[in-house]
Amino acid sequence: MPKKKTGAKRKADKQKIRQKDIRSDTRSIVEQPCNTSMECDKCQRRQKNRAFCYFCQSVQKLPACAHCGKCKCMSKTGDCVVKHPGSFATGLALVGAICDFCEAWVCHSRKCLTTHACTCPLTDAVCVECDRGIWDHGGRLFRCSFCDKFLCEDDQFEHQASCQKLDAETLKCLSCNKLGQYSCLRCKLCYCDDHVRRKGVKYPKGEPIPCPKCSFEMKETKDLSMSTKSVDYGRQGASYGSDDDSDEGQSGAGFYGYTPVGYGGGGGGGGGGGG
Repeated sequence: MPKKKTGAKRKADKQKIRQKDIRSDTRSIVEQPCNTSMECDKCQRRQKNRAFCYFCQSVQKLPACAHCGKCKCMSKTGDCVVKHPGSFATGLALVGAICDFCEAWVCHSRKCLTTHACTCPLTDAVCVECDRGIWDHGGRLFRCSFCDKFLCEDDQFEHQASCQKLDAETLKCLSCNKLGQYSCLRCKLCYCDDHVRRKGVKYPKGEPIPCPKCSFEMKETKDLSMSTKSVDYGRQGASYGSDDDSDEGQSGAGFYGYTPVGYGGGGGGGGGGGG
């Protein structure tokens, strides 16, 4: 029988997995330290992690690093730019810079100061619905689970509810008349099995096929609840006629949606003749 793991061994294994995830940086945007939730010490309003409060512009008592997420530096002989032997650094003694992209504090660690600006996950964080950036609203940023675009806290649910909608009126392929078996949720286009693959390009087996237009990951249309574009205006959307539910009011409508009415009273008729 294999030996039973002790508590220290299990703790070491969990720490090894955690360190591997941090090095590979496979965390989602909601788990990034620069996008965590913060409550202001003065106005008590909840917002994204910031150097200054978005609402009252006050400095926080315990700032958190936007790269490593720590609020207290306990390393006495580490890679700190500002050495603090024999004491721990908290508050403004911890910080070393402010990131221009995520508007959050960066600690005085040499690693965080040299790497965060290049790897900040909120570098191009502009909401796809309202076109607001980090400096224009106080909430957190999210990514759409379908098109993988940035969303602010106000528009995330409304956008994801209407994201699975094509820009075409049918589910047919963009290049031919076949039914589109693959859909791109970023371009909002469908492709058949013949036109989804580019000529002369080898695709690895078992991996999803990228979109021919934007190289985003394609998904099968049957696995999604895709809907087509519909218009609420024009001849097809408008209904003219009587208010009742009978078909008599709609049967007399002409090509442009109205019923022709004659000028001569009851008969609509013709040229009267007298002599």
